[in-house]
Amino acid sequence: MKLPSVALVGRPNVGKSSVFNRILRQKVSIIEDTPGITRDRIYGTAEYKGYKFNLIDTGGIDISDDKFNTDIKIQAEIAIDEADVVIFVVDGKEGLNTNDKVVRDILYKSNKKIIVAINKIDNNQTKENLYDFYELGFEHYVPISAEHGTNFDSLLDEVVKDFNDQDIVDDDDRLKFCIIGRPNVGKSSLVNALLREDRVIVSNEAGTTRDSVDTVFKYDKKDYVVIDTAGMRKKGKIYEAVEKYSLLRAMKSIDRSDVCVIVINAEEGIIEHDKHIASYALEAGKPMVLVVNKWDLMKDTDIKTFTKEMRAEFQFLSYVPIVFLSAKEGTRVHTLMPEIIKVYNNARRELKTSLLNNVIRDAYDLNAAPSYKGRRLKIYYCVQVGISPIRINMFVNDKGLVHFSYLRYLENKIRENFDLEGTPLEIQFKNKGESGM
Repeated sequence: MKLPSVALVGRPNVGKSSVFNRILRQKVSIIEDTPGITRDRIYGTAEYKGYKFNLIDTGGIDISDDKFNTDIKIQAEIAIDEADVVIFVVDGKEGLNTNDKVVRDILYKSNKKIIVAINKIDNNQTKENLYDFYELGFEHYVPISAEHGTNFDSLLDEVVKDFNDQDIVDDDDRLKFCIIGRPNVGKSSLVNALLREDRVIVSNEAGTTRDSVDTVFKYDKKDYVVIDTAGMRKKGKIYEAVEKYSLLRAMKSIDRSDVCVIVINAEEGIIEHDKHIASYALEAGKPMVLVVNKWDLMKDTDIKTFTKEMRAEFQFLSYVPIVFLSAKEGTRVHTLMPEIIKVYNNARRELKTSLLNNVIRDAYDLNAAPSYKGRRLKIYYCVQVGISPIRINMFVNDKGLVHFSYLRYLENKIRENFDLEGTPLEIQFKNKGESGM
């Protein structure tokens, strides 16, 4: 399913981040206590009344010396460009000001559905400012209070009103994988190497790819679809230089993919943005393969040494296979497709309930859960409830007794006994008698 995107836009200090957090609190997947994942989220997946959508937060658009802060303006424009709906957040306590009108002028050009969310409407005095905002000239206005959670149902009802036409159910049963990574790591070159022909334009300039390109090709007599992640749509070095907002495009490709191939530039090494991109594939529950590209340039480094470095930097993806290749030279490219197929199949593996319970029982006998205030976690039984990613419910005496380190211990024991290489594993603890689904 292709998820619609919703962008939060507005000047600084109107409460966009509070609105962002309030909406995501409906239902959001957050990686906790995971080394190497940047915490400052600009992107999340929200759910409301059965509708899922991507939510994009942006920095505040401001005027400084009669000019925009360039990066913030670019950030907002990219978010607006990607969005199906824009929530224009304004400050109901402060009232309408010049910066709001500047944001309005940007939004007028977007031809997107705009909902003006008038935030900080907490008392009768602030309610008097409501009608000032009608001067902005948009169709939809919703007064809210992010601090108190007031009227968010009305806001989200308006957001999802037209989503039926945008949710596209994909019944294509071919394995689809996306190539994701920061600009200029060689994503398009890798697609070309897989296809053995130049169907995708390759350039040394970061951000060349403008739209996602789906290409069908045959491998071992079967059809596969490779999705080349879109870069920035507009031309201009400044627009393309805001690397982390390539995520906005990458997320759309991740949504539609069965497997995510995360490409790292061996020559430049691992940077924080690589981990940031990988974390979104993880949060989406997708099987993954890590690719170290441009390996032909690494004359003084061996695979064993670089693998050790990769494992240290990507501790949260310790179960993901690593492939070393050179897309440009075509060396070792043949090693990629077998890994993609393997992690795809692993993510759809059905674990026999009796074997799964034996593994957990043995793990518990070997290393019982630590006691907390005189109480100890007991695991009664477990059952697999989903695939891609593998989802397991464990029924216990009190899920409040589960410590993060013990969860990781159980996950490792499951991985030791079942081949789940490349696929995330979601374990949910439930009190005995609680619904299993």
